[in-house]
Amino acid sequence: MFLAMQTVLAPRQIADLAVSALHNEVDLTPKPGLVDRRGPGAHTDMTRAVLHDSAESLHTALCECAVAANELPTGPALRARIGVIGRAGERAMLATTAGVNTHRGALWALGLLSTAVGAGATTAADAVAIAAQLARLPDPAHEPQTVVSHGAYARRRYGVTGALGEAQAGFPHVMRYALPALRSGQALDALVVLMAHLDDTCLLHRGGAGGLSAVQRAAQAVVAAGDISTAEGRQRFWILDRICATRRLSPGGAGDLLAVTLFLDSLDIRRAASCKL
Repeated sequence: MFLAMQTVLAPRQIADLAVSALHNEVDLTPKPGLVDRRGPGAHTDMTRAVLHDSAESLHTALCECAVAANELPTGPALRARIGVIGRAGERAMLATTAGVNTHRGALWALGLLSTAVGAGATTAADAVAIAAQLARLPDPAHEPQTVVSHGAYARRRYGVTGALGEAQAGFPHVMRYALPALRSGQALDALVVLMAHLDDTCLLHRGGAGGLSAVQRAAQAVVAAGDISTAEGRQRFWILDRICATRRLSPGGAGDLLAVTLFLDSLDIRRAASCKL
């Protein structure tokens, strides 16, 4: 009983972990094409300060997702509730960023996962399973958007699943590639392996199929060379970085999934620490 109590997180603690993961993703440097301590990457409308403010603006929504999971069983009613919460969270984000879409994909993913932890998940595996169950349920209050998002357009044009499919499948790129890379190396390794495998809708929007392929091949070369722990891997990494910079390619989907990876890793770390008590 004592150990079980130690692994239960309050909604505010869950939101704290999720927002911390967003902050850590922003500050990780260097990140090809993404905002980091060096500058805005491929972006002209984002800065580290804006992204940090955006992350903080999501705390209330992420906390409310966890609260909802305390109050409702996992099922249609909970899916409907978190849909309402998510849309309010997106409005808060856009108000904070003057209309810039900084974390829409991250809010979707971390909102589902915060709900899953609020529902009782104590491990990464449990969290993604519950999140997938919720993601497969329809949102009864969803209305077709009059303006199609860049991600939705890329999904339709290129036949990829995007953030929706990733969540519905239980975040396979995180569980299969990014978490193992993080735990055997570092966060930058996790980002690169995501870039190597993910059909990133942000890259498709900015560079089409050719841009996505160029980034994937360059990231795969880093992985094949032994990641950034080797001299060749580091050399290949800077080639990847240059491709993103010169072609203005931003792997935003991989960035969102890196935040998911950091969140799930922190969840497992807390559970492991509790079990040692």
